[in-house]
Amino acid sequence: MSSQRDNVQQENDPKQSVPEEEPEVAGAGPAAGEGGDAEARLAELEALAEERRDQALRAQAELENQRRRFERELESAHKFAIERFAAELLNVADSLEMGLEAARKADSGGSIVEGTELTLKALHQAFEKFGIEAEDPTGQHFDPERHQAMTTQESSEHPPNTVLMTMQKGYLLHGRVLRPAMVIVSRTPSGGLNESA
Repeated sequence: MSSQRDNVQQENDPKQSVPEEEPEVAGAGPAAGEGGDAEARLAELEALAEERRDQALRAQAELENQRRRFERELESAHKFAIERFAAELLNVADSLEMGLEAARKADSGGSIVEGTELTLKALHQAFEKFGIEAEDPTGQHFDPERHQAMTTQESSEHPPNTVLMTMQKGYLLHGRVLRPAMVIVSRTPSGGLNESA
């Protein structure tokens, strides 16, 4: 009877009913190959970690480059925001200068000349304040990036591609061409060609 009671107790007690597993012997069974697998897995994980680290560094560098690019574009936008407005004001400056020149030639009304000079001076001060500068390239080498050649003229006194005369001043906005200067450019006299013919 006591043996039956022991059997019933074992069936009701799950701890006692589960047979104990035998401990694995080192070097026997599937555990023998796990040392090499663990090393391979560790190497694989280290390579993955290094790859992720490189990706994170690249992403950080890209973000820094974008931030710098954005700052440059923002600075440029601030600098050149008035470009269209400034281009319109150039016509006002041209008209004032022509009116002043005509008044000086006609020698009429000193007060008109004086008032126009003061107005033009105030306009040029406003230009300076916002980074607009006039350019009169007479005597300089012709630069197609900054000058617009209206015509060429033979000249033995100047080297070829020299600005002989400025028909209309050019203007720069923070060093960038706002309007190219309209100029007459020198060229080599054709007399030398006729003599050889």
